[in-house]
Amino acid sequence: MSARLVDIFFILMGLALGPILKFLYGLYGFFINLLSYKPIDLKARFGNWAVVTGCTDGIGKEYVKLLAKQKMNIVLISRNIDKLNATKAELEKIYPDIETIIIKTDFSTGRKVIDDIRVHLKDVPVAILVNNVGVITEYPMYFGEMSESDLWDTININIGATMSLTHLVINQMKKRGNGAIVNLSSASEMMPLPLMSIYSASKIFIRYFSDSLREEYSSHGITVQCLSPFYINTKMINFSKKFSKAYYFVPDPETYARHALKTLGRLNSTTGFWLHDILKFFSLMIPTRMLRSKVGFLINKIYRNDYFNLHEKQTQAWKS
Repeated sequence: MSARLVDIFFILMGLALGPILKFLYGLYGFFINLLSYKPIDLKARFGNWAVVTGCTDGIGKEYVKLLAKQKMNIVLISRNIDKLNATKAELEKIYPDIETIIIKTDFSTGRKVIDDIRVHLKDVPVAILVNNVGVITEYPMYFGEMSESDLWDTININIGATMSLTHLVINQMKKRGNGAIVNLSSASEMMPLPLMSIYSASKIFIRYFSDSLREEYSSHGITVQCLSPFYINTKMINFSKKFSKAYYFVPDPETYARHALKTLGRLNSTTGFWLHDILKFFSLMIPTRMLRSKVGFLINKIYRNDYFNLHEKQTQAWKS
């Protein structure tokens, strides 16, 4: 059999088996999410220090609490010094034996903040990096409605922060032959998402970045996990009241973080929550990426209208 025929054979086999393998991996991930009752001993597996960005609210804060519960020392990175101090005090009251470091940083200002973080982390053996910080527009917007600040904030926060912090710690992890990097993507990575165009684009960057890093560094003992949840009930999705009505499929940050952390060291690519695995399964049943994009566009139009209706009612209430 010629080399050309061999190539064609394996291409056809890949096309046939690809969907089956994806389904089996998805099924495996679903059961890991559903049946993992407790997380791995992360301190024993990876080391003593964790760094968490966007750590004073939402998913980030819940990750901090769970890591501290495992007696890990925590580096807290966020832009609000009052919230940082409050989070530090809360952790040290509950877990007096752990160490905490706070770094006040506004990633929207771009590259210059990394030098300050580098100084703070100089002598910290980072075992786990949780790249959680992220930003989304106030409501689903057409691209032309976004301000220039919105554009650069998305680039600097959703992409730049993850890329720069990973670059900051990757070589020390490689030298030790151990470490974990957790990158927060989103289910919006599955397709172009009109009305959240640059948000979804920033999340597919996180997906490809994570997958590439994993190939480069898995042989050096570094775990790279990419989390791709659907909606979580945080202040980032205040643009629609529908999320509060879909309680089971829109978990609060504590519920999501508790489930997601159990997958670290078990799954490299996951939604982090078993009900979101179900949502992903049915989303991928829509046959093409562009068709999924059109469905996403229709849904985002509904959320956009919800936002305007909500604010119109608030305005009328203020006037009355």
